[in-house]
Amino acid sequence: MAESTESSRTAGSTARRTGLGQGPGRLLVMLYGVFTVAAASRSIYQLIAQYHEAPLAYILSAVSAAVYAFITVSLVRGGEGARRAAMVCCAAELVGVLTIGTWTLADPSAFPDQTVWSDYGMGYLFIPIFLPVTGLLWLRRTD
Repeated sequence: MAESTESSRTAGSTARRTGLGQGPGRLLVMLYGVFTVAAASRSIYQLIAQYHEAPLAYILSAVSAAVYAFITVSLVRGGEGARRAAMVCCAAELVGVLTIGTWTLADPSAFPDQTVWSDYGMGYLFIPIFLPVTGLLWLRRTD
């Protein structure tokens, strides 16, 4: 009997943990994964080869890559703690996109080169502005 209770508890825990990356959540995992690779590879190259040209832009791209990676891992991991962490990161990402997007429009000279979040993600088809909103909606729905 104790074995049955333990296995049902484990099965319930597994179901809860995998809910974030299931269904439409898989698309979010895929998009965040692609953006992690894109932002990380771009920023690593720029930090190594072109740091002196636009250090702020390249550091901000690296930060966005780290945020994308954390959200990707949280969505894949699942569970209530991961959901809360992903919500905080999606909210921080949205604030970052809005802040950097506005900053790049208000003072273009501060950014001699583009970041992932420049002009609200225009260089990435505005996906960076829609991604955190979609992520927050999905995470709220899976509550």
